[in-house]
Amino acid sequence: MHRRQRTQLPPLPVAPARADCPLCGRPLIPGPAVDLHHLIPKSQGGRETVAMHRICHRKLHALFSETELARDLHTLEALRAHPSVAAFVRWVRRRPPEFDDTHHRPRRAPR
Repeated sequence: MHRRQRTQLPPLPVAPARADCPLCGRPLIPGPAVDLHHLIPKSQGGRETVAMHRICHRKLHALFSETELARDLHTLEALRAHPSVAAFVRWVRRRPPEFDDTHHRPRRAPR
């Protein structure tokens, strides 16, 4: 009889002791408000990750497809230079580092 191997969960993203978000420049506070972003999406073969605020990470994936991220926006400089990202960064920089927009739109349109 063989034992079933336990699958180990990946560690939660942890920001270094004093790091800033590479997108918005606000300080990263270790905890649930920090995500790891693959500069080239995993589905496109990417492996390099950077820690950033969850709200910044969500915004990138709301704005761009994985193909766009892999093809045109796979550097932090290219991301920050995009007009939609620049407008978001101007807005989010006025928020505290732990700010996370918890408003979610309904998945379905009301009937």
